[in-house]
Amino acid sequence: LDVSVLKSSPAYNNNIFHFDQSALGRRLAKLTAAVLLSRDVPVHLFSSFIPTPYVPYAVKKLGAAAGVMITASHNPKEDNGYKVYWCNGAQITSLHDKEILRCIEEQLEPWSASCWDVGLVDRCSLRTDPLTQINSCYMDELASLCFHRDLNSSSPLKFVHSSFHGVGHAFVQQAFRVFGFPPPIAVPEQKDPDPNFSSVRCPNPEEGESVNFLSFWFTCIALCFRCGWKVFTGNELAALLGWWMFFTWKENHSEPADARSIYMLATTVSSKILQAFARIEGFHFEETLPGFKWVGNRIHELSQTGSRVIFSFEESIGFLCGDTVLDKDGVSSAAVVAEMAAYLHNKHLSLSQQLHNIYQTYGYHLSKTSYVVCNDPPTIQRIFSRIRNFDGSGSYPKTCGGVQIVHVRDVTTGYDSSQPDLRSVLPVSRSSHMITFTLQNGIVATLRTSGTEPKIKYYTEFCAVPGQSEVSTLEEELRKVTAALVDEFLEPEKNNLIRRLV
Repeated sequence: LDVSVLKSSPAYNNNIFHFDQSALGRRLAKLTAAVLLSRDVPVHLFSSFIPTPYVPYAVKKLGAAAGVMITASHNPKEDNGYKVYWCNGAQITSLHDKEILRCIEEQLEPWSASCWDVGLVDRCSLRTDPLTQINSCYMDELASLCFHRDLNSSSPLKFVHSSFHGVGHAFVQQAFRVFGFPPPIAVPEQKDPDPNFSSVRCPNPEEGESVNFLSFWFTCIALCFRCGWKVFTGNELAALLGWWMFFTWKENHSEPADARSIYMLATTVSSKILQAFARIEGFHFEETLPGFKWVGNRIHELSQTGSRVIFSFEESIGFLCGDTVLDKDGVSSAAVVAEMAAYLHNKHLSLSQQLHNIYQTYGYHLSKTSYVVCNDPPTIQRIFSRIRNFDGSGSYPKTCGGVQIVHVRDVTTGYDSSQPDLRSVLPVSRSSHMITFTLQNGIVATLRTSGTEPKIKYYTEFCAVPGQSEVSTLEEELRKVTAALVDEFLEPEKNNLIRRLV
């Protein structure tokens, strides 16, 4: 971060940093703080491991100019991520990151040896530790998402929680207490921070059963249930959480017209189920580009107009209930899911049964999400160039699996055939590839490159209308289109792509 930029901000006296569980992460955080302290910029550096949402929360609560989170996230253990938040509490987007890059390129040499003096973190009076204050304030505000505390405290349900070797377990325990639940049972092998992610091949909950294996051994709920385990996808959990957040909102707002002031948000590769909710219930729904940085910034923009976002999500298991934090928040979401489960249990319903009820009311939304690995960037370029010139120069595919494609949106180029001016409503994003196809049968399919891994991801969803309930037929049609999307457009064998191991 450029110190001159921070000092020009009215909030420059506050900058917040945190490190992940690895020694390298700790050193990177201290080095980041030392650079700022060496130029007399005050820094809030957390003294202990904290979950990611605490940083954007602290940026807003302390009126900071910026925040930095050093984290491996769910990426491979060799990676350390560097997430930057702006003064609004949301991750930086393309305007800010380009300016930061320009500042970096203008300052390629360290100012002085003091930039690398991590001892400044321990002896400089400009460094403070916000841990106790932020943890207390976060838990106090978390209570605003709890609507049935008495019912929670008497619920017979027991919960299992795993942070997959991350730092979240102790904070989820606190969140459960706020909601009136006893602390969730920990998966012993996974509850403590471990930078090697020793018990999992890949610490990504998107991988499903292979990551939740140890949780299964603990029975009860890890968002899976006895008598036939059910591992909910990110889209399915979003359907449940979206329903619950609107249900609890309605309990406290009797006038239907009030719904016009509330929003739900989702990234464009996520399920359209919230759109179906909004269409019937009368609130607003918007899509953003993939990545919670776009969601967080849109929440901030809407708040400036007096509107309130009550739920947001991305299909890769990223959820935000409410708008206190402008990033995905697994701590609060875990407690909200527990309360929803307890409420439904009291009504003699499981989460699976309620998901079925949701689909009966708003239409089945069946989705498939997966990826292929490609370690050769030129091959990725060729694949997407072929798609953009499939039936001749500048002509996209007209069918997929024999089903007519009625609309094409290419966010990389800014093209959208569904718009009168043929321009995409979503911002152009030239840094990666993303093409979406809308098919005549109601299926929406997207191909996109990952921003952090050598993957081409694909997303398909059958958005059925209410009453269209032949699930096996819908599933089979979705399966055929998904297979055709991969085989016809990506050509895995020809391009030496590695299919995902299930």
